[in-house]
Amino acid sequence: MLRYLIFCFFLVLCSCKTRSVTAEESPTSRDDNKPYFINIYGDTIKKIILSPDEWKKKLSPQEYYVLREKGTERAFTGAFHNQKTEGFYTCKGCDLVLFASKHKFDSGTGWPSFYEVVDSNVLQLATDYDLGYPRTEVMCGRCGGHMGHVFPDGPPPTGLRYCINSVSLGFIKTEYNKK
Repeated sequence: MLRYLIFCFFLVLCSCKTRSVTAEESPTSRDDNKPYFINIYGDTIKKIILSPDEWKKKLSPQEYYVLREKGTERAFTGAFHNQKTEGFYTCKGCDLVLFASKHKFDSGTGWPSFYEVVDSNVLQLATDYDLGYPRTEVMCGRCGGHMGHVFPDGPPPTGLRYCINSVSLGFIKTEYNKK
């Protein structure tokens, strides 16, 4: 009887479905086999393809580890975790603008978090099973650099949380004329 109850418990547990963000369902999915992509303004953006040695010359060891080897920086240690400055966050590998500070929020996770991307075509998404369960990996659309992951537990209006490694980001400060 106990075995039967344990079996039923696991059956119910396994049959529960939660909402997930997958590369197939995402609005940022696109044909990633082309050597270019088109942004929302109709501009053709050529992809950047470098050898591992070229990336090692361009990036610091920590940047290389995160961007090219899909590593993760320690939580609460990144330069942009608590940043409140107005501006745009870029890919550290190729300077493509990915996120705006107006879409950044404090998720309490220890990494910069955004609920929206500046252009739905600037990211690549892929399913990642590195921890034994599916997660949606976020990569730069131009250079393929690993940025972090996106989760379906963000705030409105999107309900998404792009959890991004600070070391994979650059920043462009913007100053608005306040007259």
